[in-house]
Amino acid sequence: MKRTSRIPVSAAAALTACLSLGAIGTATAAGAVDGPSAADRAAARRAATAPATIETLSRFFARDGAVTKAAAAPRVEGETVPVHLLAPDFVAGKAGVPVARLEFLATPAVSSDGQRASLWTARRGAQWQVVNIATGDDEFRYAQLGARKLPGGTVFREPQIDAWYVSGGTKVLPLDEDAVRAVGARGTSLAAYRARVTKAYADKLPGSPYAKGGRAGGYASSAPAPAPHDDPAVTAASWTAAAGALAALGLLATAAVRRRRAAAPH
Repeated sequence: MKRTSRIPVSAAAALTACLSLGAIGTATAAGAVDGPSAADRAAARRAATAPATIETLSRFFARDGAVTKAAAAPRVEGETVPVHLLAPDFVAGKAGVPVARLEFLATPAVSSDGQRASLWTARRGAQWQVVNIATGDDEFRYAQLGARKLPGGTVFREPQIDAWYVSGGTKVLPLDEDAVRAVGARGTSLAAYRARVTKAYADKLPGSPYAKGGRAGGYASSAPAPAPHDDPAVTAASWTAAAGALAALGLLATAAVRRRRAAAPH
């Protein structure tokens, strides 16, 4: 099931926010997508399992009254996975660049009543920190599906339409219904996918007239005030998925925010 948005954000605004945020890593070679080191994975895992994170998870799972904070008993389980997003250099049409870039690492968590969440971790200086808590388990389901569909491929997300793909060699294959609508059930070639996203988004990249005109951003300049019953640690912003996590690095530090979907273009 797709994650839904509390406060809709336009697809174009989400695009510029996501593509203007810094990634964790860069391409290791022309056309190759980088991945986290074993040390990075271990550090991200430590941040996700730290006592302060577990405490915040208890509040997160109790936010809507489904379970009490004391009874939430959150636990971190499953593999920490890299999360890649559509790369701005690829959108810009630069030769030899990868289709996606590493944005953060995600670690699964579950509560006593079965709620699932994804802990997003990113490097802040020399340390890894939890920068977002997202409902559901999208990152892990699509990582597993991509590995089955195209072994050795890179699973990535096109956040502007909330579509998940796996890419390898010259292929781009869809992993969800949004991706099927974009590239067809059989997928497409990497060259054809580049042509599509360049046509759709290249004029909205950072530095473009669109961005300079103040129509870019994709997230509020400050978080809306929480409702009286809400815990500000788990109710924060109207940001879309990737924009929320990476913007949180500068705006919220380790505060937890729920993840939402950008509105698809009409």
